[in-house]
Amino acid sequence: MPRKAPLAPIPSWSWSGWYVGGHAGAALGFSKVSNPYGSSIFGDSVRTPGFMPGAQVGHNWQQPGTNWVYGLEADASWLDADGTNTCFAATGELTSSNCRARPDFTATFTGRIGYATGPGGQTLVYSKGGAALLHNRLDATTNFGFGLLPINATSTSATTWGWTVGAGVEQAVSPAWSVKFEYDYLNFADATLTSPATFSTTAAGVTTAVPAGSASVAQDMHRFKIGLNYRLGVDPGAQWPRASQTAFRGPDAIGAQGWVFEPGIRYWYSSGRFQKDLPGESTTSTSLISRLTYDGLTAHTGELFARLDSPWNVFVKGFIGLGRISGGQMNDEDWGLTTAAPFTGYSNTLSNLSNTDINYGTIDLGYDVLRGPGYKVGLFVGYNHVYEQYAATDCTQIASPSSGICAPSIVNTAVITETDKWDSLRLGVATDTWLGSRWRLVGDIAYLPYVKFKGVDDHWLRNLVIDEDGHGAGVQIEAMLSYYVTPQFSIGAGGRYWAMWTTKGSDAFNGSPTDRTDTYRYERWGLLAQATYRFSKE
Repeated sequence: MPRKAPLAPIPSWSWSGWYVGGHAGAALGFSKVSNPYGSSIFGDSVRTPGFMPGAQVGHNWQQPGTNWVYGLEADASWLDADGTNTCFAATGELTSSNCRARPDFTATFTGRIGYATGPGGQTLVYSKGGAALLHNRLDATTNFGFGLLPINATSTSATTWGWTVGAGVEQAVSPAWSVKFEYDYLNFADATLTSPATFSTTAAGVTTAVPAGSASVAQDMHRFKIGLNYRLGVDPGAQWPRASQTAFRGPDAIGAQGWVFEPGIRYWYSSGRFQKDLPGESTTSTSLISRLTYDGLTAHTGELFARLDSPWNVFVKGFIGLGRISGGQMNDEDWGLTTAAPFTGYSNTLSNLSNTDINYGTIDLGYDVLRGPGYKVGLFVGYNHVYEQYAATDCTQIASPSSGICAPSIVNTAVITETDKWDSLRLGVATDTWLGSRWRLVGDIAYLPYVKFKGVDDHWLRNLVIDEDGHGAGVQIEAMLSYYVTPQFSIGAGGRYWAMWTTKGSDAFNGSPTDRTDTYRYERWGLLAQATYRFSKE
């Protein structure tokens, strides 16, 4: 019998050289404000989730005859991020403030060390560290004071240096192009913010002025990004020899140009957060009369998902999920509840949440702008829908117990139910690359340029129904590493992060609209596990 010709040897390849590229991702920052008036009852840490586009430039040097790669890289990222929280809430008598953070730019200057592994040394696993830069805008505004006390505000615009460490994996999908997945932690020097002058009001109505103080703001950030690099001086259309690709690129090396259909099932263990800010006056949207914060929203969901690739580089992908939110807590904060004794400068009640429902779905249509044996990089447009409900069934007063809102506690009673729907337009990038004959890394990042929010807040103890409405923006990112047990069947694990927020919002109390601009913010993050089966046809 004639013997088959041996496969072409996998080419030797080096990571050495200059590169430029772009990235997009999600950033989650924290601005932690100190309290010059003492220990805080609640708050002080402002979360700033946001979308992060940017660019990078760097140089690699691979030590000849080894797998070790060394490099230098500089990157710059712009941020669409914003967040608020209560600050300076030392007592229930003190009219505390609403602190706001708006980071809008970060940059890093790092050294990298990596190890080239996998067939041909085309998979680079690396760590990095170096200097980091942040520009952050910080504001503090006293909250609503019975409509009788003045509203004071302070602000600062701070540029601070710090340090960063990170890690990632970069896959050379062709001699010119590589795709990377990276996580970075950034820590910055403290900024300084002046607390606004405020007031302390006793239950008998005696008001005392409280002077401004100096507060420090600790700042750090988590960044998750997907990047695409181009190696300078290399033909952008260059490809690896197909024979060598077939040797190690798995099923995609054979069916890359045909039909591929991959359905599967997935489990998502996640936590979430929802916050709404209600201004005290229409002309001062950052001075609040009320804020509700739902946190620790642990959920268990099952998903069905699929992706269909065509011979014309067009693809369709999506998923639908259904599950339960198994718990969490709610803080209901109010300022200036009454102008008659007993006065309440600041009220905060804590409630536990019962089991409620969560469901969601996404559909995307895209086109692969880069595609070859073992990789795809595509652009897509899509739609996402999220439904969640939170139900508080008890109430404990943790600030201003004399206000009697929870008298001072309530148990086994429906207190507040929040029912929310988020609908959004997705614009994003999807990456799909084989790290070897059995390992595959898939991810996508989506910017949400338009988000529509609809909610209903049932205050059962007050016979009050609040209809909520708003629109804004958001970001969604996920990544999945899969192992192919057979050429068709795989198992995988990964992570996902969603953040959505409104830039304009409104509400109506029992059908009567209010003249103010509300803000609604939502996050959900967690770990994924999945199993898939792959069908392909040339």
